[in-house]
Amino acid sequence: MSREIERKFLVERLPDDLGEAWEAQHVEQGYVAITDDAEVRVRRRMGTATLTIKSSPALSRVEVEVELDPERFAALWPLTEGRRVVKTRHTRRGDDGVLLELDVYEDALDGLATLEVEFADEEAAHAWAAPSWAGDDVSGDPRYANQALATAGRPAPGT
Repeated sequence: MSREIERKFLVERLPDDLGEAWEAQHVEQGYVAITDDAEVRVRRRMGTATLTIKSSPALSRVEVEVELDPERFAALWPLTEGRRVVKTRHTRRGDDGVLLELDVYEDALDGLATLEVEFADEEAAHAWAAPSWAGDDVSGDPRYANQALATAGRPAPGT
């Protein structure tokens, strides 16, 4: 079990070096169960599947992840019907060493992009300055949690 400390931003425009300095992975993610306190999801990327349990969205949250074999993923995937996101995750290290994860969504969420940044502690999270291409800080905003995007879709502008 680990504790995840991250901030999340809407992306106003994609960075100029997206095709050059970033690694990209196609991600399929679906939710088996969602409650007010936790989520259970399955994810497949780069041929690897995982089952993840996370506490509710916040700056700091508990996360447990277990690798799944392809058969178990295939058995669980149908249980996520109507609660899925498909995206390309672009990753790179920032100049300050933090891991930047830029998600560009597909299908019903086409046009949405978010930046997630993980930190070692809450002090570093609060002190970090977002790049110029990042927009509003939506850390802890339940409307922008992947599980909400998978079930409710993209929030209307200005809400």
